[in-house]
Amino acid sequence: QVQPVASGGGLVQPGGSLRLSCTAPGFTSYNCDMDWYRQATGKQREWVSFIRTDGITSYAASVKGRFTLSKDKAKDTVYLQMNTLKPEDTAMYSCRCQCGVWGDYWGQGTQVTVSS
Repeated sequence: QVQPVASGGGLVQPGGSLRLSCTAPGFTSYNCDMDWYRQATGKQREWVSFIRTDGITSYAASVKGRFTLSKDKAKDTVYLQMNTLKPEDTAMYSCRCQCGVWGDYWGQGTQVTVSS
Protein backbone atom coordinates (compact mmCIF):
# COMPACT_ATOMS: atom_id res chain seq x y z
CA GLN A 1 0.00 0.00 0.00
CA VAL A 2 0.95 3.63 -0.43
CA GLN A 3 0.90 5.09 3.05
CA PRO A 4 1.23 8.87 3.16
CA VAL A 5 2.66 10.71 6.14
CA ALA A 6 2.18 14.44 6.58
CA SER A 7 4.67 16.57 8.43
CA GLY A 8 5.83 20.15 8.83
CA GLY A 9 3.04 21.61 10.89
CA GLY A 10 3.55 23.99 13.73
CA LEU A 11 2.69 27.34 15.23
CA VAL A 12 3.01 30.40 13.00
CA GLN A 13 1.92 34.01 13.23
CA PRO A 14 -0.79 35.44 11.01
CA GLY A 15 0.74 36.44 7.70
CA GLY A 16 3.49 33.91 8.09
CA SER A 17 4.40 30.93 5.97
CA LEU A 18 4.75 27.24 6.47
CA ARG A 19 5.57 24.32 4.21
CA LEU A 20 3.95 20.98 4.77
CA SER A 21 5.24 17.74 3.34
CA CYS A 22 3.45 14.57 2.46
CA THR A 23 5.72 11.65 1.85
CA ALA A 24 4.25 8.49 0.42
CA PRO A 25 6.80 5.97 -0.76
CA GLY A 26 5.64 4.52 -4.05
CA PHE A 27 3.04 7.11 -4.95
CA THR A 28 4.99 8.22 -8.00
CA SER A 29 5.55 4.68 -9.23
CA TYR A 30 1.94 3.73 -8.60
CA ASN A 31 0.57 6.72 -10.48
CA CYS A 32 -1.19 8.34 -7.55
CA ASP A 33 -2.90 11.67 -7.19
CA MET A 34 -2.44 13.52 -3.93
CA ASP A 35 -5.09 15.48 -2.08
CA TRP A 36 -4.74 17.72 0.94
CA TYR A 37 -7.54 18.14 3.44
CA ARG A 38 -7.89 20.03 6.67
CA GLN A 39 -10.19 19.81 9.62
CA ALA A 40 -10.49 22.42 12.31
CA THR A 41 -11.64 21.46 15.77
CA GLY A 42 -15.40 21.09 15.82
CA LYS A 43 -15.76 21.56 12.08
CA GLN A 44 -16.17 19.30 9.09
CA ARG A 45 -13.25 18.22 6.99
CA GLU A 46 -12.51 20.57 4.13
CA TRP A 47 -10.80 19.75 0.88
CA VAL A 48 -7.83 22.04 0.33
CA SER A 49 -6.07 21.04 -2.86
CA PHE A 50 -4.83 18.27 -5.07
CA ILE A 51 -2.00 17.60 -7.42
CA ARG A 52 -2.52 15.10 -10.18
CA THR A 53 -0.09 12.58 -11.55
CA ASP A 54 0.50 14.89 -14.50
CA GLY A 55 1.24 17.81 -12.17
CA ILE A 56 -2.01 19.69 -12.63
CA THR A 57 -3.15 21.32 -9.41
CA SER A 58 -6.39 22.65 -8.02
CA TYR A 59 -7.19 24.64 -4.90
CA ALA A 60 -10.14 25.46 -2.74
CA ALA A 61 -11.29 29.05 -3.04
CA SER A 62 -10.35 29.70 0.57
CA VAL A 63 -6.66 29.06 -0.11
CA LYS A 64 -6.28 29.91 -3.78
CA GLY A 65 -3.51 32.41 -4.33
CA ARG A 66 -1.94 31.68 -0.95
CA PHE A 67 -1.19 27.96 -1.08
CA THR A 68 0.89 26.21 -3.71
CA LEU A 69 1.44 22.52 -4.33
CA SER A 70 4.56 21.03 -5.77
CA LYS A 71 5.95 17.55 -6.14
CA ASP A 72 9.33 15.91 -5.93
CA LYS A 73 8.93 12.62 -7.74
CA ALA A 74 12.33 11.33 -6.74
CA LYS A 75 11.44 11.71 -3.07
CA ASP A 76 7.82 10.59 -3.42
CA THR A 77 6.92 13.81 -1.67
CA VAL A 78 4.33 16.51 -2.21
CA TYR A 79 4.80 19.94 -0.68
CA LEU A 80 2.11 22.35 0.33
CA GLN A 81 3.57 25.83 0.57
CA MET A 82 1.27 27.97 2.67
CA ASN A 83 1.75 31.72 2.58
CA THR A 84 -0.13 34.62 4.11
CA LEU A 85 -1.55 32.34 6.73
CA LYS A 86 -4.67 33.34 8.56
CA PRO A 87 -6.10 32.22 11.89
CA GLU A 88 -8.87 30.45 10.00
CA ASP A 89 -6.22 28.23 8.41
CA THR A 90 -5.73 26.61 11.79
CA ALA A 91 -6.53 22.93 11.37
CA MET A 92 -5.22 19.44 11.23
CA TYR A 93 -3.89 18.94 7.72
CA SER A 94 -3.81 15.51 6.17
CA CYS A 95 -3.01 14.05 2.80
CA ARG A 96 -4.63 11.31 0.78
CA CYS A 97 -3.16 9.25 -2.02
CA GLN A 98 -5.58 8.12 -4.70
CA CYS A 99 -3.87 5.36 -6.58
CA GLY A 100 -6.52 3.80 -8.78
CA VAL A 101 -6.33 0.04 -8.71
CA TRP A 102 -3.78 0.21 -5.89
CA GLY A 103 -6.22 1.88 -3.57
CA ASP A 104 -7.05 5.06 -1.72
CA TYR A 105 -4.93 5.84 1.33
CA TRP A 106 -5.32 8.43 4.06
CA GLY A 107 -2.34 9.60 6.01
CA GLN A 108 -2.01 10.92 9.51
CA GLY A 109 -2.36 14.64 9.94
CA THR A 110 -0.06 17.44 11.01
CA GLN A 111 -1.36 20.32 13.07
CA VAL A 112 -1.12 23.89 11.81
CA THR A 113 -1.91 26.65 14.25
CA VAL A 114 -1.96 30.26 13.12
CA SER A 115 -1.98 32.61 16.07
CA SER A 116 -0.20 35.63 17.42
